[in-house]
Amino acid sequence: MKVNATDLQNAFGKYLALTEKEDIIVTRNGKSVAKLTRYTEPDFYVVQEEARGYQAQRKISYEEYMELVESSDQRYELIDGVVYLLASPSFKHQIVVSEIAYRFYSFFKNKRCRSLTAPLDVRLFGFATKFEEDPNVVQPDLVVICDSDKVNAAEDKYMGTPTLIVEVLSPSTRGKDQATKLNLYMRSGISEYWVVDFHRKTVSQYTFTAERDFDNTLTLQEGDTIISNAFAGLEIALAEIFASV
Repeated sequence: MKVNATDLQNAFGKYLALTEKEDIIVTRNGKSVAKLTRYTEPDFYVVQEEARGYQAQRKISYEEYMELVESSDQRYELIDGVVYLLASPSFKHQIVVSEIAYRFYSFFKNKRCRSLTAPLDVRLFGFATKFEEDPNVVQPDLVVICDSDKVNAAEDKYMGTPTLIVEVLSPSTRGKDQATKLNLYMRSGISEYWVVDFHRKTVSQYTFTAERDFDNTLTLQEGDTIISNAFAGLEIALAEIFASV
């Protein structure tokens, strides 16, 4: 059905009800300018990080994920077909990220590898042979990449696999970072993964084999020093990164 803009404005409720049966084409000066159509609830849910329990009805595709990202100013991750809405980090969270980022920057300056902080999309595909077969998109707090050749020059996007990933826990991300992401990072070829808990002042350090299995797991306390397995000489005293929190 076609209706001019004036009639639509004067009887909006009437035409809104009619969208249950058909689309309403809005015209102005004889030209079609807009369409009023019935809204259909999606059969998947976006999981907010604050949510304690959820049930996704189905896995969504990468194309659907990108439509959501491009239509919103929010930040999202896609893991195993589930979309996660990223909450704004706390002040203490950002302090710890900054402390680690500073030490990473100092260590990797003028070296082949480089450290970067969120927001940065990292595309992972688990045991699959290509991204399209198992698309996952995450935004870790910090990454160290040694494959700068995997930056797509045309799109200015990173398409590689980080060597080291660091996630700083928030109350709402604890389960995802310690389980969902741990599994994804292991099966995607990440060499080392640090999970930083500034509330307990601990760091869990996971290293993975070339066959994408667990190699070693350590939990370090505030008085300890974390020593990277992937990068010789990279050592950080936990007391330094937790000093301000």
